[in-house]
Amino acid sequence: MDGDGLYVGKAGPDAAGDRGWLLGHFKPPGDLRHSGAVEIKWGVHARGERRARWTDGEQRTALLVLISGRFRLEFPGRDVVLAEQGDYVVWGRGVDHSWEAEEESVVMTVRWPSIPGYRVPEEPQGG
Repeated sequence: MDGDGLYVGKAGPDAAGDRGWLLGHFKPPGDLRHSGAVEIKWGVHARGERRARWTDGEQRTALLVLISGRFRLEFPGRDVVLAEQGDYVVWGRGVDHSWEAEEESVVMTVRWPSIPGYRVPEEPQGG
């Protein structure tokens, strides 16, 4: 962070260090990107990449915006395909989801609030 209260970065390299997250509770206290109110993710996904498993007991509201590619979100009883730059979907607390990148995709996700300890466990390596 600069001394003038600004943080200037690049989404790709900055996101690579935190599973895509640019802003949220997981950034160190004192970092301008630390927030308990909101989380922002720059997601870069290869064609065919899927979420490891569905969310369970979603506690946040979320907005996902397609930057490039083609991205499918799966909700109970409904799929939503984002196909044109700027397409987006918003879902509320209690609405579980999964997703798949139908093409190489870049998406930006905004979730609120930022809840420590809430994340889907990663799949074990080699299994």
